[in-house]
Amino acid sequence: MFFKFTTSGESHGKALVSIVEGLPAGLPIDVEAINHDLWRRQQGYGRGGRMKIESDTIEFLSGVRHGKTLGSPIALKIENRDFVHWQEVMSDTELEVQPKNPRLVKRPRPGHADLAGGQKFQARDLRDILERASARETASRVACGALAKQLLNVFGVEIRSHVVRLGRISVTPEHRSWEEIAAISTDTQLACADPSAKKEMIAHIDEAKENGDTLGGIFEVVAKNVVVGLGSHTSWYEKLDGRIAQAFMSIQAVKAVEIGTGVANAGLPGSEVHDEIFWSKPEPVEADQSEPPASAGGQPVGTANSPAANAAGSDKRFVRKTNRAGGLEGGITNGEELRVRGYLKPISTLKKPLHSVDIDTKQDSPAAFERSDVTAVPAAGVIGEAMLAIVLANSFREKLGGDSIDEMSRNLDSYQNSLASY
Repeated sequence: MFFKFTTSGESHGKALVSIVEGLPAGLPIDVEAINHDLWRRQQGYGRGGRMKIESDTIEFLSGVRHGKTLGSPIALKIENRDFVHWQEVMSDTELEVQPKNPRLVKRPRPGHADLAGGQKFQARDLRDILERASARETASRVACGALAKQLLNVFGVEIRSHVVRLGRISVTPEHRSWEEIAAISTDTQLACADPSAKKEMIAHIDEAKENGDTLGGIFEVVAKNVVVGLGSHTSWYEKLDGRIAQAFMSIQAVKAVEIGTGVANAGLPGSEVHDEIFWSKPEPVEADQSEPPASAGGQPVGTANSPAANAAGSDKRFVRKTNRAGGLEGGITNGEELRVRGYLKPISTLKKPLHSVDIDTKQDSPAAFERSDVTAVPAAGVIGEAMLAIVLANSFREKLGGDSIDEMSRNLDSYQNSLASY
């Protein structure tokens, strides 16, 4: 059994539509929680005018009855409110009279899919490319990811994100504990755990806006209480770190992914990288800001606070005092917090456009300008949460199977019992 999803829709089309498969029957659905994540994706200092037009909410078309999943594919829709201004430009039927403002795009934007997509699909109006390549599509991902989160919540898995860097401003120290990240209000402008850095980031965004420029940054997504044993070492396509990296790299503007402290680890000797394993009574570990601490107070790997672990009655367990691997070893979850960072390039649409060429005349020309954000790093964190939840939900379905949520829960209890006796 797998969890998978497909999205459809253009940035200024009628709506975004998604199909989600693989949710077990009987899972209670919290619509407000889904809508809240959609709202979070639209927030953040530095967002553009589109966020003032759209007020994203979900509408189920199938797969949910009386507030619970049926076990069949789920179809959901998010309306594009801005479509009212684009009905002729985005019409699905051929028009007898061309619109007064056809909004043709002939000047590709550097860094965007405009030119490469136009060449690939032989499009003479690059709107055919940019409408689908737009990050507007990520609203669907967030909705699908919110469904995945609700499946994971049944098994105690929590997922949060925060901004590590925005432009040239970084939080200090960069590593933040789960408690610090969880304490960040979901209503905040920048999802930043460092108040001083947050003020500098806001000033940095204002400066970039005044200069007609855009900013990238780094966001981190953390998943807590992930059971040991998701993913596999047996084949390249089953390695969970590979799946996570692909999912994050598929997010618009993400150009690099880091798991744990992977970037720093590349320049260190093995003695300072690998997370040593101990058989001892778990004890809270003081957070060393020079390196990530163990998962939530040194909890036992894979069985933290689980009924099976408590039933075992053992005061000695496998523990790690560091988590430089980011919760993954050999492509398999080891029970520590999953920590994944996405590196977001600056948005490709600049108010002060970069140099480009008209695809018809071949004359030098400034790149086209579509309504745009100055930065979207906090929103990218929300999208990252969704993508990590989707990958983990699929791994849970692979590991536990089951046609109903009750059957999945029984299967997890059995698996945790086997971990407790290992």
